Amino acid sequence: MNFNKLNILITGGTGSFGQKFVETLLKKYNPNKIIIFSRDELKQFDMQQKFNKKCMRYFIGDVRDGNRVIEATEGIDIIIHAAAMKQVPASEYNPSECIKTNIYGAENVINAALKNNVSKVIALSTDKAAGPINLYGATKLASDKLFTAANNFRGAKKTMFSVVRYGNVVGSRGSVVPYFQRLIREDSKYIPITDEAMTRFWITLEQGVNFVIKNFSRMQGGEIFIPKIPSILITDLARSMTKKIPIKVIGIRPGEKLHETMFTENDSHLTIEFKDHYVITPSMPNISSNINYKINKLKERGKLLPFGKDYNSKDNDHYLNIREIQDLMN
Repeated sequence: MNFNKLNILITGGTGSFGQKFVETLLKKYNPNKIIIFSRDELKQFDMQQKFNKKCMRYFIGDVRDGNRVIEATEGIDIIIHAAAMKQVPASEYNPSECIKTNIYGAENVINAALKNNVSKVIALSTDKAAGPINLYGATKLASDKLFTAANNFRGAKKTMFSVVRYGNVVGSRGSVVPYFQRLIREDSKYIPITDEAMTRFWITLEQGVNFVIKNFSRMQGGEIFIPKIPSILITDLARSMTKKIPIKVIGIRPGEKLHETMFTENDSHLTIEFKDHYVITPSMPNISSNINYKINKLKERGKLLPFGKDYNSKDNDHYLNIREIQDLMN
C-alpha cells in the first residue's frame, strides 16, 4: 500500500510501535498528515523533538473519550490502533481501568472510523489474547472480536477493519529486556526467571511495523493476521545479555503463562496458512461470506489448516539460539 498523501492516525502513537511506525513512514513515504493521538503530554513533547516534520500532528486525548476520538479522526484515511493498557499485573489490580481502555476504547475507535468514513483500520493485538488467562489478554480478545465484527455493521460505508496479533517485541517499553538491562547495570545479585522452561515468541519492532504495513495491502476486512516468528527460551535471553549474574527461578506470577499461543486448536478450522503468516478468518460469516480469504489482495494464496492445530511458543519449529538473540538486540 502506498501511504503517500494519506492522512494517518496512530492511537497510542508515542509508544514503541508508534515511534518506529512513524520513523518508517517518514523514510519510505510522503504522507500528508500523521496524527499522534495519546494522553501523555510529556511523551508527546519528547516525540515532537524527534519527529517534527510539517506532516506531524500531536493530539492530546484518550481513547476512552469517544468525542475526542471522533474529532481526531476527521479527514483520516487509515488508523493504526495501538493504544492499550498492556501491563499484566497493573491490569489485574485495576481491572475496570483495563476494560475502559482496551474494550470501550476499541469501541470508540470503531465508531469514530465509521462516522468519519475512514478507509482502513488495523488494531494491534497480542498473543495473550489467544486462550487468555489474564485480564489483559481477555480484554484484547474482546477488542479483537469488536474489530473483526465491525465489518458486519458498517452498512454501505467503505471502512474495513482487521487485526494484527504478534508476540513479545524485542526491547519495547515494558518488555523484559529493559528490565534485565537495568538489573545488569545495577549489578543485581541474580536475574529472576519464572521457570527454566518458559518460552516466548520473539519479533523486532522493525519486523512488527513492516508486517502491519504489508497487511494494509493484504486486508479484505475481518482478518486476524499472525506472523510466523521464532521462539526463545527466557533462560537463553538472560544468558544472551549476561553470563556473570546467576539466574534465579522465582515461580510463575499471577496471570502469567509458561508458554504463549497465537491461536488455539479451537481456531484451527478458521485459520488459513500462508508462506510467512497465518490468517484467522471471522467466525461470523455475514459480509465476510463473500470474501475468499485464501487469496488476499496481494494475490498470495493460502490453505485451510486441519482441525486441531495450534501455534504456540513451546512447539514452534523455529527457536533462536543465544547468538541469534544477541544479533536481534544489536
